[in-house]
Amino acid sequence: MLNIKLNKLNNIKQDFTIKDLENISGIKAHTIRIWEKRYNLLTPKRSGTNIRYYTSEDLTKLLNIVLLNTNEYKISKIAAMSDEEITLQSREVAFKTAIDDEAINSFKISMFQFDKVLFNNTYNTLLHKKTFRDIFKNVFIPFLEHIGLLWHTETLLPAHEHFISNLIAQKIQINTEKLQFNIINANKTYVLFLPENEIHELGLLYLNYELVLRGFHTIYLGQSLPLGNLSYFLQSEREICFITSLTIQPYDDKIEKYFDGINEIMSNTNNDFIAVGRKVQKVKHLDLASNITMYDSIFDLLKVL
Repeated sequence: MLNIKLNKLNNIKQDFTIKDLENISGIKAHTIRIWEKRYNLLTPKRSGTNIRYYTSEDLTKLLNIVLLNTNEYKISKIAAMSDEEITLQSREVAFKTAIDDEAINSFKISMFQFDKVLFNNTYNTLLHKKTFRDIFKNVFIPFLEHIGLLWHTETLLPAHEHFISNLIAQKIQINTEKLQFNIINANKTYVLFLPENEIHELGLLYLNYELVLRGFHTIYLGQSLPLGNLSYFLQSEREICFITSLTIQPYDDKIEKYFDGINEIMSNTNNDFIAVGRKVQKVKHLDLASNITMYDSIFDLLKVL
């Protein structure tokens, strides 16, 4: 297991095309080339076959340049700075501001640099001006959506996503822990879980936070729960509402069978089952028990809770 983890770290993406830089930074490739030629801000390398590429240091520098440029630093002024000055000035800007787009840019830098300090400082700066709910909805969600786009362009590696997702998960858990003695709606228990082999749990973690914030009693079971385990909770005298989030699993060719299993479990009970996520579109046509409901997103669900 240790060797596998070390191999993953050794395979972290180090070389980027100009298209990668465009996808990550939001700056058009044409503009990046102008900054190279006119201001010498980046110096791409060339492979043995004469193909231009950029290093992870180039990517970080570009993100820092974008952060400064969006804060009224002229490109000519940035070009006059040393690499160290660009880094220091961009960090200072990131720490002092709490504008959503700037925070997202700082989180990108922290992700590609594996910089926990930058992530925490950016988050703490936001927290001085926004509630945690605002940060999650207006900063983390757009940031995570951008990460999803980077996956499709093959710009991002699992190591990057895992690093940043774990940091965001920690913030959700810390804020949830602060509310643990806030239970005022004890009549119903929400049991939250992910299907087997599903590991994308940030949405479910945040939903658990929102439920606890509202004073509900929750049992958070997390990733990869076998469906048969739900029967244990149905033996309780408490009113139960199961909630699952479907991002990747079950795969399209197995999702109807999965919901057949849910339907069988829930058809013999007065308790409720809620499914959220993009996968629910695949099963909305099924004839399911009336106590099974579906929502396209956690925010759609939160509107009715």
